[in-house]
Amino acid sequence: MGVVDRLRGKRDAAPAKDDIAARSRALVVRQNEYGYDPFGLSRDHVKNAARVMRWIYRYYFRAQAYGIENIPPSGRVLFIANHSGQLPFDGLVIGGAVFLEPPQPRLVRSMVEHFVGTVPFASYFFSRLGQVTGTPENCRRLLQEDEAILVFPEGARGISKPFSKRYQLADFGLGFMRLALENRTPIVPVAVIGAEEQAPAINLRSIAKLVGAPSFPVVPYPPFVPLVPLPTKYRLYFGEAMHFTGDPDDDDEALDEKARAVKHRIQSMIHLGLRERKHVFW
Repeated sequence: MGVVDRLRGKRDAAPAKDDIAARSRALVVRQNEYGYDPFGLSRDHVKNAARVMRWIYRYYFRAQAYGIENIPPSGRVLFIANHSGQLPFDGLVIGGAVFLEPPQPRLVRSMVEHFVGTVPFASYFFSRLGQVTGTPENCRRLLQEDEAILVFPEGARGISKPFSKRYQLADFGLGFMRLALENRTPIVPVAVIGAEEQAPAINLRSIAKLVGAPSFPVVPYPPFVPLVPLPTKYRLYFGEAMHFTGDPDDDDEALDEKARAVKHRIQSMIHLGLRERKHVFW
């Protein structure tokens, strides 16, 4: 049995109709009397957004998730994934898998880029769905509340890489490893197959600087900006949890060795997933 076969494990067929209301009620949300958590998350907003997310996950990208048994049903966890696709549909699909697939649904809290908060309405919308600005303090607070955090250590480098370098991981930042060590948090590596082809683009860096964004992608088909991704088929692979020990205040060299172990695990999962993929769209 190959590594990818082991990652697949036992996967049930996609249900004809997911019970979004029941799964939303099953989420562990620490909300106040007004229905919000300290970061602005609203269970009602999550439930409404989950209906759209389900359609995108099940029918637009026809996502398949393997290794669901590696998603912990509770407790703090860092999901570390490769990042691509110009727009963060990869984060949405990972969140959809963690919400829809396991017996116990979980809400993934993503660390979004700082520039997102400058986009009109985006800051309000993302906070209502539980997504927070990617600062170490925000991540630390959520881990201390035993939340599930999604981090893309490639950052903007991942989504702005040229198409010729698809599925080649950019350098990982070290912040996630410091937080994992500090908060004794397991790391679940995630390999995403399909996002690289959803919007093959050329990035116009000069325009990106003018608008204050990390990239300004242009695709070779109308409307020439990747507002609507191509309906590629997503395949997600959740690997076994990785546990690290050490001093979070170690120098970068010591932490880099640990971060590279996570990067190499994800890159290996990507290679194996690509080897088994028959076609980009099905």
